Order: sequence, then structure tokens, then C-alpha cells
Amino acid sequence: MTQITPIEQAAPPEPPSDLVEDVRDGRPPHRRRRSWVRGDGPHTLVFLIPLLFSFVLFSWKPILEAGVMAFQHTNLVSPAQWVGWQNFETVLNDPLLGTAVLNTLYFAVLALILGYPVPLVVAVLMSEVRRARGLFSALAYLPVIVPPVVGALLWKFFYDGSPNGVFNTILGWFGLGPLPWLSDQALAMPSIVLFATWSAAGGTIIIYLAALIGVAPELYDAAEVDGAGVWRKVWHITMPQLRGVLLITFILQIIGTAQVFLEPFLLTAGGPANSTTTILLLIYKYAFQSSLGGDYGAATALSLMLAVVLAIFSAVYFRLTRRWSTS
Repeated sequence: MTQITPIEQAAPPEPPSDLVEDVRDGRPPHRRRRSWVRGDGPHTLVFLIPLLFSFVLFSWKPILEAGVMAFQHTNLVSPAQWVGWQNFETVLNDPLLGTAVLNTLYFAVLALILGYPVPLVVAVLMSEVRRARGLFSALAYLPVIVPPVVGALLWKFFYDGSPNGVFNTILGWFGLGPLPWLSDQALAMPSIVLFATWSAAGGTIIIYLAALIGVAPELYDAAEVDGAGVWRKVWHITMPQLRGVLLITFILQIIGTAQVFLEPFLLTAGGPANSTTTILLLIYKYAFQSSLGGDYGAATALSLMLAVVLAIFSAVYFRLTRRWSTS
């Protein structure tokens, strides 16, 4: 007799890949949409619309208006006149622009040399403190709480160039000084950087302290067993663990120093002899100290140029450091 073999059942066809991706949670798409409608989706949208409206109204709308104003001649009183690229030509032909750019770069370099490592060193030292760490954190963050105008006026009093000034009195104890802190072209910018570092370091210190908490203590224990000292632990454990935070704080400091305004405005007003005139201070002079009663077109043109330069720098920076930050 001939043996009859059963007919093999054909395997069911595999569903399309888009359908597999569409049913990620085991429910068809129409059921997920129905669940979103019946759930908290509409309530989330109701609360989200006012926030989006406020963001567009108070953030993007002024940016777009500034982009239009950069091509106009206006003082916000007389009717605006469309002048095209004339505002950009006026800014680029201003001899004070080069001075402002160099001063801003000088401030950024000094701020990176002094203001970038100081918060990291202080945070590492504070992380080693076993007692009263909260007190030291509060003292480190205290300058951030002080209003900037109050802090600037206080340091301006400290920078008094007379022999009775606070800093000159301290220098006199060691047979030094007195120094014309804010009235000397060579000392004015370093004096401003010193004040800016004091006023802004507290926030960065707190960020570093929060990042140091996430470092596993077992790494330090293993390093101590291997006989590693403090600096070797910092270099081989702390620095690699803080790599991502260091990259973010670096770009934030670059952007912040490029937009420095308050410190030179309150301490020196751009002097002496424009040695502390920065880009934002030049923008302020265009807008509020122009002989034409306020050249807001030139001010917004320079602001737009600065924003484009910072955006390009940020994009290139994140592009170059993407692999290093995640490795």
C-alpha cells in the first residue's frame, strides 16, 4: 500500500514591518488613538496649548521681529524705513566693532582660564568634606543669590583705587599697591573677570557637586587600594565621570562670556578708553546712546550677527565633541 503523507501546512505570511512597528504595545493603532482620547491626552493638550502660545508670543515672536528690524532703520518712534543690508554695513564699518570683538574674546579667554577650573576644583574639594557640606554649599551659592547690581556696586567699592580701598588696603599689608583697578586699561578687564567669576561660580559648583554624587564610591575605594593619591583619583576617575557635564558647562560658559554686559556696564561703562567695551555693550550703545536717538536697526543687526556666530560655533562644537562625550 502506498503511504499517504499529510499535507504540510504552509507557514503564515509575516506581517509587514510597518504593521509590526505600528503594534508595538499589542494594540491596533485605532485602539491606541481611542485610548489616548479617553485617557489624559485631551487634558494634556489643554494644558499644553497655553504654554506653547506663551512660548511663541514671548520667545519666537520677538526673535522674528528682531530679524525684520535688522533690515530697517527705526528708533521705535518714527515710522520704520526698509534699508536692506545698510545696518549690517554700518556695523561692519564701525571702527569700534573690532575693539568690542577683541575685548569680548579677551574676556572669554580670561574667564575660561580663571572661571572654568575654579568651580571644578572647589566642587572636588567640597566633595571630600565629610562634615558641614551643606554649609559650604550654601556659602558657595550665596553670590548667586546676591542681586547682580548689588554685587557690582559692592565690588566697585572694593576696587576703590585710593590707598584706603579694600583691596588696596590688603595689598598694603604686604607692601604692595595701591593699584588703579578699574581706571587702568591693563587691569580693568581682569578685575571684571574676577568679579564675574565670584558671582557666577556658585551655580556651576552646585552642578559639579550633583554630578559627583553619581560617581560610584567603589571606584575611589578601588583606587585607594591600588595606592592612588588624590590627584590620580581626580584625573583617572572624577574627570572621566564628569566628561559630559564638563562639555556642557564649557559651551555654556563660552556663550555666556560672549554675551557679557552687566559687569562692564556697571563697573566701567566700557572704559577706560573703550578697553572693556564688549559686543553687548556696543549693542546697548547703538540702541540707547546713539546720536540719532536710538538706532535699533543697527543694534538688532549686530545682535543677529552674534546669534548666528554663536549658533555656528555651538553646532561645530557639538559635532566635534559628540563621539568624545559618549565614549
